[in-house]
Amino acid sequence: MRVELDGLRWSAGEFSLAIDAVLEQPVSVLCGPSGAGKTTLLEIVAGLRRAGAGRIRLDGIPLADAERRFHLAPPARHLGYVPQDLALFPHLDVAANLRFGRNRAARPAASAPAEAEVIAILELDRLLRRRIATLSGGERQRVALGRALLSAPRLLLLDEPLAALDPELRERLLEYLRRVRDHFAVPMLYVTHDARDAAALAGEILLLDAGRIVERGGPVDMLEADPGALRLRPRRPASSS
Repeated sequence: MRVELDGLRWSAGEFSLAIDAVLEQPVSVLCGPSGAGKTTLLEIVAGLRRAGAGRIRLDGIPLADAERRFHLAPPARHLGYVPQDLALFPHLDVAANLRFGRNRAARPAASAPAEAEVIAILELDRLLRRRIATLSGGERQRVALGRALLSAPRLLLLDEPLAALDPELRERLLEYLRRVRDHFAVPMLYVTHDARDAAALAGEILLLDAGRIVERGGPVDMLEADPGALRLRPRRPASSS
């Protein structure tokens, strides 16, 4: 996977986003404080927001080019987007929510994982006839992930998928995400505040602050162990010339 974010610029009020990056790892994790621009960047890649300037390419295929006034509609980008609110259909059962993802797959059928395989990997078989309102938070996360996978995405965009879960459930959900990463080989762009998520999944961590990438590197370089915890290393001072 190669995601090119070339000269992306977006602003609203006093906040501005300015991103220049090429992402090539199977899992790229966006970390940073609230208001840093992580979700905004994810929504620009998904096509839910239009950048004021810059280009986006995925494996050489243009998704957006502000100078050319080109903006590929979100469904045509073939990305699997799992927002914080999950956007599941509460009036449908789990099986119908999964079928919605499969029916949205516009890529060749050979590109989509088998429905039975997704259900098995995410352990959804006992939930298929359940309504969304009856599911726990972790179960809903698994359904949202399964629906995204069945749309045959070229890239998964995950926005704080483990937020507000207790530590035990969080670890269980991390295991499901590792299964998706290793079994389906679908690249991910993953937003989190939690260094543990980054340590468990990331090939590369990008630290955002005030709409800018202020540091990037592998987990070994970017994370340090605390007694019983993980956290981002203190930012290294900029080198002087």
